[in-house]
Amino acid sequence: MAVVAGTLFAAPAAAEQPTSTRMTSIIPAPVSAQPNPRADYEITGRTAIHAPREAKGVADYLVGVLGSSTGHKLRIEAPKHNPKHGINLVLGGLDRKRGPEAYDLDVTKHGVVLRANADRGLFAGVQTLRQLLPTKSDARRHGWRVSGGTITDEPRFGYRGAMLDVARHFFTVDDVKRYIDLISQYKINHLHLHLADDQGWRIEIKSWPRLATYGGSTEVGGGPGGYYTQEDYKALVAYAAERQITVVPEIDMPGHTNAALASYAELNCDGVAPPLYTGTDVGFSSLCIGKEITYTFIDDVLRELSALTPGPYLHIGSDEAHSTPEPDYLKFIERVMPIVAKHGKTVAGWHEFLKATPPTSALPQYWGTTNSNTEVTEAAQRGNKILMSPANKAYMDMKYDPSTPLGLSWAGYIEVADAYGWNPGTHMQGVPESAVIGLEAPLWSETLENIDHIEFMAFPRLPAYAELGWSAWSTHDWESFRQRLARQGPKWTEQGVDFYRSPQIPWPA
Repeated sequence: MAVVAGTLFAAPAAAEQPTSTRMTSIIPAPVSAQPNPRADYEITGRTAIHAPREAKGVADYLVGVLGSSTGHKLRIEAPKHNPKHGINLVLGGLDRKRGPEAYDLDVTKHGVVLRANADRGLFAGVQTLRQLLPTKSDARRHGWRVSGGTITDEPRFGYRGAMLDVARHFFTVDDVKRYIDLISQYKINHLHLHLADDQGWRIEIKSWPRLATYGGSTEVGGGPGGYYTQEDYKALVAYAAERQITVVPEIDMPGHTNAALASYAELNCDGVAPPLYTGTDVGFSSLCIGKEITYTFIDDVLRELSALTPGPYLHIGSDEAHSTPEPDYLKFIERVMPIVAKHGKTVAGWHEFLKATPPTSALPQYWGTTNSNTEVTEAAQRGNKILMSPANKAYMDMKYDPSTPLGLSWAGYIEVADAYGWNPGTHMQGVPESAVIGLEAPLWSETLENIDHIEFMAFPRLPAYAELGWSAWSTHDWESFRQRLARQGPKWTEQGVDFYRSPQIPWPA
């Protein structure tokens, strides 16, 4: 059993599931799944994984996840010319137009063939393969049988993200790795880390060391806080990359900066450092726009962060800068965007930074609660791709309902049906699907203190967002999704996930 904020949740019993049902219960829904119950394949201790050298990373990952579930230590062997037996990872052979994340999966009674044009596609297929396995309780009775049949699959959107706020409350490296493991199961391919806010600075910057040692020394409620050393951060980036996830770091500016202002007095217009802040208000802090040291500071921070981040994006926040007069705000954004470019990165930001008319390469992230925004529409018309994160649809820190023990409700309540029941490709007026790069589900941490809290707010909603991002809109069906989601419950229980047992979902008894 698990306790979340004083509420007791009993672990659901794992009901036996026919193998053909597993084939048609995949989340996110694939383009096509054709079950063949007479073609189930059983994994045993003699099963080998055949993979080329170029796919060694995915093969090693598959050995690990199959070993932890089945208990078998599978070996990796060279690929076969005509693969039939064992589990075969094959690079190449798909239409290039399907993209690098596309894959085909064929399961027969003799073996498994997973084919893709790139590691990203193989990894996506591995996540599907995992869902074709039984629960451990079923396997004890019937063996580790992979559901027989064929699957053809590719994503709807190229960017499918989750954001974790480590600034309001700090989460350890192991916590973040755990979250990476959970979100990667549903083909999420970006992790946005909110690394700095009023309540804490969470990344070591060697040229400004007090940012982490002092600015990172507390959190909401006055706890001890914490920060990632640069080695910690590099380890997280590498761990995510092994799971085909790109880390997008965010340093919010010019607002949400009290932790930095408290660490260095010279960043304040009056030269006086404010005290550290442990509350939850927003909009009261601002860097000093007129001081040249502000831009030296930003240059140093973004230089060090870009050197640690192989992904293309640096996120500069730029939201809720209520204490920065608009002329100063525009001047600031116009100064900062070239700094990001100088360090070889593409600038991303919350949609407010569109006031400064960034280049069409910039990535605006929409977090508003309405389905119309003039600046976002105009940006889409100019050629910017829009990342969709409407707070009243996609914020996983919103309560499920008034009785939810964690979370906030300023954007409304978001039950599973609400999380699933919108279309990111048509959500905003004047923003066609061709202008949407994808969607991201943010998880802000004002009320979240540990990994159990993270899991409780993310699951079962995260799979809904994953399906909106991956699966073709033609597959969108609430009744189908709730039935498929219910079948994830026993596996989450085996994984120790403290998920919310939404009354909207027919969880197994």
